[in-house]
Amino acid sequence: MSEIKEIRSELRSAADPDKATILLRFFKTGPGQYGEGDRFLGVVMPKIRKIVKSHRDTADKDILLLLSSPFHEERMTALLILVDQYQRGDLSRKNTIYDLYLANAPKINNWDLVDLTAQYIIGAHLYGNDTSILTKLALSENLWERRIAMLSTFHFIRQGESQEALCIAELLIHDRHDLIHKAVGWMLREIGKRCSREIECRFLDKHAAHMPRTMVRYAIEHFPDTLKRKYSLQSVVRSKKAGPKVAFGK
Repeated sequence: MSEIKEIRSELRSAADPDKATILLRFFKTGPGQYGEGDRFLGVVMPKIRKIVKSHRDTADKDILLLLSSPFHEERMTALLILVDQYQRGDLSRKNTIYDLYLANAPKINNWDLVDLTAQYIIGAHLYGNDTSILTKLALSENLWERRIAMLSTFHFIRQGESQEALCIAELLIHDRHDLIHKAVGWMLREIGKRCSREIECRFLDKHAAHMPRTMVRYAIEHFPDTLKRKYSLQSVVRSKKAGPKVAFGK
């Protein structure tokens, strides 16, 4: 049996139709929703990771076939194999995986697919190098490319460096999509946790009055009550006096 047939067979053996039904709702796959048309087998993450471990040397041609699958778990398996190979690979292999990831970014089309991979491939690859691609991604019409831009900066934050994340967050402040509001707020919260709360507060002092409420709420989740009230009130004022929005997406 070929590698891809083995992977698909193992995923289907681990599938749970009842879980698949739940996941269809959880990942918003209905008409007009962000995950419209996505399909699920109903395989939980521990089982996916076990399958990934058994097939960590899968060839690129099979990875690309999995990435093109209509089934969410097959795309997740492909991406986690890429993460594993990137972390084990030499510079040539890392370059190949980075290019492959970017070329297939539109297929990385749900928030969990982005969140579990972008920082480990794009973020890790750009660390210490030219990061201008993040600006291009942040200004993309594609929702998932914008989320990739923001989540890639998590690698920098984990190294105690906040500047890349702050630059991308500033570009996305006026984004209209809730999934970007949550991603930006999450990364700002991580800056406060891993880098400096003072740095996060300086950003909020400058921008909170112009940020969506969800973004602010995520950013201040671990703040003491006094600071939560301060920035929540600024966001409320913004919501009542909202000016024109810059649309980086639809």
